[in-house]
Amino acid sequence: MSALRVLVVITAVSTATGVLMAEQGAPADPFREIALRYVKLVLAVGQHDADFVDAYYGAADLRKEAEAAKADLTTLGREAAALEADVAKAALPATKDDAELWRLRKQYLQRQTAAVGARIGMLQGKTLSFDEESRALYDAVAPTHSDAEFSAIISKLDARLPGAGPLMARYNAFKADFVIPKERVDAVFQAAIRACRDRTRQYVELPDTESFTVEYVTGKSWSGYNWYQGNYRSLIQVNTDLPIYIDRALDLACHEGYPGHHVYNVLLEKNLVRDRGWPEFAVYALFSPQSLIAEGTANYGIDVAYPRDDRIAFERDVLFPIANISASRAKEYYDVMELVDQLSYAGNEAARRYLNGQIDAVAAADWLEKYAMMPRARAEQRVKFFDQYRSYVINYNLGKDLVKAYVERRVGNDGTPRPKWAEFVQLLSSPRLPSGLK
Repeated sequence: MSALRVLVVITAVSTATGVLMAEQGAPADPFREIALRYVKLVLAVGQHDADFVDAYYGAADLRKEAEAAKADLTTLGREAAALEADVAKAALPATKDDAELWRLRKQYLQRQTAAVGARIGMLQGKTLSFDEESRALYDAVAPTHSDAEFSAIISKLDARLPGAGPLMARYNAFKADFVIPKERVDAVFQAAIRACRDRTRQYVELPDTESFTVEYVTGKSWSGYNWYQGNYRSLIQVNTDLPIYIDRALDLACHEGYPGHHVYNVLLEKNLVRDRGWPEFAVYALFSPQSLIAEGTANYGIDVAYPRDDRIAFERDVLFPIANISASRAKEYYDVMELVDQLSYAGNEAARRYLNGQIDAVAAADWLEKYAMMPRARAEQRVKFFDQYRSYVINYNLGKDLVKAYVERRVGNDGTPRPKWAEFVQLLSSPRLPSGLK
């Protein structure tokens, strides 16, 4: 079966338990009991950490059991260690057709469980350095960059935005011309979502019932969030606390929706939960290796759906006019933003120094202003993100770079879009870990 033809007939849903089951007659699952223990463990940790369970659409009775039990962290830590050991001892089924997928599943369960154990330790007060934490939770460590590396990029940006006054003031003045007026935000987002969905559906076969709802919110530490609901539905929230620039519309439409988080979750639900009956994929532990894959594919998915020239042409011809922004300046805007994008790892450095106790919140915001070109309000919002999500920040840029390298290495020299989409969809539909991308 082609990697692009990912859908088969939807299998039955058990209404008695809410667990999505594989077709009758499928071979016994040697990991099913282990997988259910993993689900229960994640849900139980979620009773201690409000951010931990990002999505769950499995059996309702398992959630109720976790809520009623209120197991203490010491007990959950012991269960995590025991479960990790039991996964390591579990034998793979004797199969040839999908042996690789079973091997990836076992690795996934073992590494995800280890991350749950690490998060439990953190909730108990265990202190880890930024890099120790990211390795324990996300199976990856971001590279370290020096001030000089960022300064070299900022010098190029300084030359690109000539004039009097500090660079940040000139940069803010330049970007002010590209803010989406509040009364036009929804129209711009809806147009971006339609375009991303249409382009994704050229290469990815999705269930007819999939849907994507947008809400506008305030008071959050993030700019956008996908809350996957199950049954192929997502609620996307867009934070309107700060000005929304024209590039964010397509970024969020792709990242949160098509072919990003929404498509990722739909394909996992369809291929692994419904078709195979693997219950561990009906729960998403946010602080786990799965998040690097999720964020990395969501960010790289923007480039897959809209390579630079396609993106500039679409925004110039469609989104800029809807936003009432001068379309003649589209290329100028993206030439500047391409330089700013090269500063993305500055955010990691600010988080690393802040969470390691080398700088305080004010100094972290100062760093983000100076080296990540974030306006003060945005920098302060980002520090709040560090407080809430800590080393999660690596999943966006390092995740994108690892996914990009993995997909493009497998595609080779073929410059046409279809092979890239095929490899991208294959990754979205599998339990591959970050360490498996290298």
